[in-house]
Order: sequence, then C-alpha cells, then structure tokens
Amino acid sequence: MNSRRKFIKYMSALGTVSLIPTTLISCSDNRPGNEVKAMSNTNFVREIPLMEEYDVIVCGGGPSGTVAALAAKREGLKVLLVEGLGQLGGMATSGHVSHWLGGRTQEGEWVVQGLFKTIAEEAAKKGYAVIPSLSPNKDYHPYGWYNWFIHGIPLDPFSIDYFLDEKMGEAGVDVLLFTYFVDTVVEGDRITQVILYNRSGLFAVPTKAVIDATGNAEVAYRSNCETMKGRKEDGKMTPTSLVFHAYNVNEQELTQAIEKNRDPKFRDLIRQLREIGEWTFPYDIFICTRLPAKGEFYINTCRLVGIDGTDGRSVSEGMKRGREETHQLMSLFQKYFPGFKNARIKSVASQLGVRETRRIIGDYVMTVEDLKNDKVFDDCIGFSMYGWDLPDPNKPSVQPFADDEKTGFKQTVQKGLTTPLPFRIMIPKTIKNLICPGRAVSVEGQVLGPVRVMAPCMAMGEAAGIATKQVVMGNASFTNIDIEGLRARLKEAGAIIDREQLPVIYPRVDQI
Repeated sequence: MNSRRKFIKYMSALGTVSLIPTTLISCSDNRPGNEVKAMSNTNFVREIPLMEEYDVIVCGGGPSGTVAALAAKREGLKVLLVEGLGQLGGMATSGHVSHWLGGRTQEGEWVVQGLFKTIAEEAAKKGYAVIPSLSPNKDYHPYGWYNWFIHGIPLDPFSIDYFLDEKMGEAGVDVLLFTYFVDTVVEGDRITQVILYNRSGLFAVPTKAVIDATGNAEVAYRSNCETMKGRKEDGKMTPTSLVFHAYNVNEQELTQAIEKNRDPKFRDLIRQLREIGEWTFPYDIFICTRLPAKGEFYINTCRLVGIDGTDGRSVSEGMKRGREETHQLMSLFQKYFPGFKNARIKSVASQLGVRETRRIIGDYVMTVEDLKNDKVFDDCIGFSMYGWDLPDPNKPSVQPFADDEKTGFKQTVQKGLTTPLPFRIMIPKTIKNLICPGRAVSVEGQVLGPVRVMAPCMAMGEAAGIATKQVVMGNASFTNIDIEGLRARLKEAGAIIDREQLPVIYPRVDQI
C-alpha cells in the first residue's frame, strides 16, 4: 500500500517540476523509413521531470504486456505498465476481437497453460468469459461455428478490462493508462530511461529493463534496433479490420441457416449480393462469433486494404473507413442475413485491428521452413495452437498458405500441428535490456499468422516477464540469460514448454 501511495504521489507531482529531478531530452528523427512525412526536421530540446526508477517498464497493455507485467511482479520486480488507451486488454477489449485464440485444441485440451490458463479460468468463473466445449447434438457451435474454433475463449470486453485492473491492483503492478511511449534514452547498449507522455506532460522514467509489448516494436524502433515491415518483396502489409459487436441477433435463426447452407461464412449469399451490386467490399466472407451473452456477437468481417498501422494519418483514415463500412455492413446484415433483421450495433472498437506492422530482426529469424519441418527449439517457452492466418495484402479473403473455401479450411503449405515459440525470436539486436513479446517478434511474414494471436502472445509475455528478473538482478543481457533456468521456472509456473507435455492433437477438419 505504501508503494502505491508513493507512486500516486510521484505522478501528482509531475506538474511541480521543482520537486523532482529533471533530465534533458533532445528529439530529432532522421531515421530511414520514418513514417512521419515531414518537409524537414527540427531539433526539440527541453528539460522534463525525472521520476522514480523501476526495475522494468512494460510498454503496451495488451495480452503480452499484461501477462508480462504480472509475471515480472510475481518474480519480485518493481513494475510499471504503460498503456496508451483507457483500458488494459488490447485487441480483446479496445479492439473488440473478444476471443482469446490459440490456446486450446478443438477437444478443449490446453496447449497454453501458465498465466493464460489461470486468467481464462478465473475470468470464466466470474462470468466474464466462456470456456466452450463441443456438443455432440449440434453440427455447429456459435463460438466460431467450426469445431476447430472451440479452442477460443470468448469474453466480455466490458468486464475483462475491469478484471485486469483488479489483477494489477492485487499484484501491485503500477499502471498508467492514457500514457504514451515517446522515446528512450540509450547509453551504450542499454536503455536507461523511457520517455512518456500523458495529461501531466512529458516525463522520463529510469529503468533497468524494458518489455516492448506495443505490437509495433515501438520501443525497439525508437532505440534504433533493426526492424522490418510487411512482405519482403514490397513491404505491403495484410489488411486491418475494425470490429464491432452486435446485439439482439436471433441466434436460432442464424444457426438454422448455417446448418442448412453448411457455410458459416455465407459465401454464396455474398456472391449473390455482389452480382446485384449490393456487396461492393473487397472481401468475400462473413465472420461472426458469439460472445458470453446470448444474442451478442462480434463481427470481424471488415477488411481494410492499404492501411499502415505505424502511420498516424493512415490509422486515422482506417478508423474513418472502418466506421463507414460498419454501418454499411450492418444495413446489409439487417436486410439480407438470417438472424440479423432486428439486430443492432452495440459498440464499435476504439482501436483498429492491426494484424501486421513492424517486426524486429533478431540474431535469429524463425522461418516458414522451420514450421514446415516442425523444428524443435531448445529454448522453446511455449506453443501456439493457431494456424496460417495472414491474408494477402491486396486480396483480403485469400490466405497465401491455405484454401479457405466452403469445403473447409485446408493448408496448402503443411506445418506442424502446433507452432513452437522459441525465446530467441523476442530478442532484438543492439539493445541488451530490451525484449519484444507479441506481434513484433523476429519471424518471416507468414510465420506471424500462427504466433500473433492472443494465447501465444500471453505465453511469450509470461516468459519475457520471468526472464527480466535475470537481466535486472544480474545486470545481464536477454541474449545470455540462463535458458534452462527460465524454462524450469516456466514449468514450475505451470507452462507447457516441451512437446512431451502437449495433449494429443488432431489435424483440423471442418464440418461441411
């Protein structure tokens, strides 16, 4: 309690610079590939407040960042979690993709355990989430419709954000919402301060380690680590989405139509609507998933081509286009789609659903060949149960490595039934006390599909949080920590890190 009071006191004192030491910052961004399209550069220099030191600052309060913060605090570290929006949970809450995917088999066996399983089960017990199971009496289930998607955990975002607030408070993690990462102070090969901004102004926070859970490798990029964006050949990135939630859906009518047509994505209906000029969007499939409350679904149909999630103007354009398409789609759903006649929009995401932006380039880049060969990694810290899923940048309904047809989802490039998560893919070059769990890892483009969803991101976050203790206590580098010690600690915490621990897994076969 005393440490919490001290934290609040420090933040309140931000407006009174004389009470706090200061640091001098100088900002001038001349890096190649800088997304800001400027006429020229200016050098911005000012003195800002220097706050109390933390063992680790976690930038980003999404799935990987929240779990990283909890894991680091569990290891006895002093943790500051920074989130630019007003709630924790990332895409599951602010992004309305309210479905923790990639953590179980279609038989309901856990592939990602540790903190993810603990959080999911606790949320379900409180009524904030659902852990679904297949019913032998139903051809389709509303939590994703295809049997394979029973592995996901549907959740109520308006309860999960509160739930995560509670978890951080109980653990003793200091949290700053509506607070933006700005830059870093780098001395040699280590970040020594993180520059942040919120309503109190600019301020600097000294730290011994940083966990970059921004999803865009923001900290790595600002610290001059090597990164890349999009496809190797042209830099184009997979489409983004703006997700919305609908209520008052007639679930029985919707289910009956899906059972009759044998296609939850309504491809034939969309083709007919396109032929008569009603469906003008560049995508050809409908995606909806039931939320915990009956008659409520999240709609992940919209695909926005040409949006760069690292460019402020592009993201603004994406949000505006996405909102326009949301209302256009809902009008079509009400007019033509079974079960949606009396449905209404409950809420539209306040955050754009970005699947791909920057990725760090580490000493090791996990490749498609690694997955095709089902490679075993000696530094594996978890697994993903998700498959190829990174649509073509120009063709939103086309999967480069799979055929997603009415006859079922079939891989055209074969991979193992699970995807391993080696620790090394989270480590950028150059900066020794920085680690990047989540969507910005060091992988080839299409490899991002299986590793970018929320359950494996939580697995990476837990490993990053635990590993940080070695870096902080031993003034070490993430590149040379004791991997076996880390894996032993993960196993002790209930995580699955070896293939021998995995449940029996069967190939995906969609009902048709």
